[in-house]
Amino acid sequence: MRRKNTFALLAAVALASALAACANPSRNEASTMPGADRDAHGCIGSAGYSWCEATQRCERPWELAKQKGFAVSEEQFARYCTSPSSN
Repeated sequence: MRRKNTFALLAAVALASALAACANPSRNEASTMPGADRDAHGCIGSAGYSWCEATQRCERPWELAKQKGFAVSEEQFARYCTSPSSN
C-alpha cells in the first residue's frame, strides 16, 4: 500500500510540474504575437512596412518603388520619403 501511495504522489508532483511549466511561459507572449512590432507610426516592420513622410502612410519600400518608378533600395526609399515634393 505504501508503494502505491508513493507512486501516486510522484505522479501527481510530475503532473503538477508539467502543468505549471505550460501555464507560465518564460517569455512575454505579447511581444511574440504577429504584428506586435508596430513602430511609433503604427507600421508593422515584420510585414515589411516603414513610415513614409511624403505619403503620410506606412509603405512597403519595394511596392512604393514600383508604383513611383524609383530603384528598390533603402537609400532611394529614404530619399523619396523625406523629399517634400515627392508626391
